[in-house]
Amino acid sequence: MQFTHEHEELQRTLKRFIDEQINPHVDAWEAEEIFPAHQVFKQLGDLGLLGLCKPVEYGGLGLDYSYSVAMAETLGHVHCGAIPMAIGVQTDMSTPALARFGSDALKREFLVPAIAGDMVACIGVSEPGAGSDVAAIKTTARKDGGDYIINGGKMWITNSLQADFMVVLCNTSEGAPHKNKSLIVVPMNTPGVTRAKKIRKIGMMSSDTGLIHFDDVRVPQANRIGEEGMGFTYQMMQFQEERLWAAANAVQGLSNCIAQTIEYTRERKAFGQAVLDNQVVHFRLAELKTEVEALRALTYLATEHYVAGKDVTEWASMAKLKAGRLLREVPDACLQYWGGMGYTWDNLVSRMYRDGRLGSIGGGADEVMLGIIAKYMHTLPARR
Repeated sequence: MQFTHEHEELQRTLKRFIDEQINPHVDAWEAEEIFPAHQVFKQLGDLGLLGLCKPVEYGGLGLDYSYSVAMAETLGHVHCGAIPMAIGVQTDMSTPALARFGSDALKREFLVPAIAGDMVACIGVSEPGAGSDVAAIKTTARKDGGDYIINGGKMWITNSLQADFMVVLCNTSEGAPHKNKSLIVVPMNTPGVTRAKKIRKIGMMSSDTGLIHFDDVRVPQANRIGEEGMGFTYQMMQFQEERLWAAANAVQGLSNCIAQTIEYTRERKAFGQAVLDNQVVHFRLAELKTEVEALRALTYLATEHYVAGKDVTEWASMAKLKAGRLLREVPDACLQYWGGMGYTWDNLVSRMYRDGRLGSIGGGADEVMLGIIAKYMHTLPARR
């Protein structure tokens, strides 16, 4: 996959916005453990950056998915992991199924303002007893006249404390677990929706993460996305984009982590020479950079296949797995070369060390990715 002039212009626009409107405030937002999502998203919406791949008739730009990858990669310049994740939830995790399968009325009510930055979105899949095991969710939506009545709860929900709506995965029948689920758009101001708790985390500090309860929440059946019972399938399709987004977003942050470490170890002296001048250090950094570039190549290849209309479940899972592993390995290795400075709270490398740990858990744990990859390997015909 080659970035065109249009991709590069998009990245320049976003990088300028990050430098001027996000990074100067990141430390304060991290300390406050929240950032002003409506303000930031509205600014991004005004720049046309929240609907790159969404249909033009709903305010999007109608571009292919490579532009989302370019944006996700550039968001790696943000000086924390939380704000890029929140933006990615809006663009690539909460709204793809709505854009593909939602009715015209539903898209005009929710997708249009999400693209414009007038509404903050979140995606409700994980529950206290069902994270990576999506089929095990317990939240139910029972029909009553022309409505659904929703009961249950969702946990680990990014953006949920500021969100205007949640796309909720519910059980809408008693059938097989892969065929009894539906995605339903729930306005967060609906009676019965309780933002029960803000969850404190070891990283991603400025991202609000909520525990949400649904107690007899009544929404119109017209708020269902697509066909009843197809929610699991739709969510699996959304996961392809979420996992590609996660891999692309990791690349730039990892590259920056290595570059910052090179700069620091060039200046830091120990035993009469720069730390960087030790072969063990610069060889290790060279090895890490090679791993990051391998991730970039894998992510670009998966994106190329996705743009061509292929099923990239296996490729996206491999990219997500590799990104999660490197988000653990690279900051850990780099932090060591910062010495005591690496163990301080506000150091960008230590922040990545904390934030990056989520990469192997959120969006499907490493073990889930390995299971998917193994499944695809086992179904391939034997090579002769």
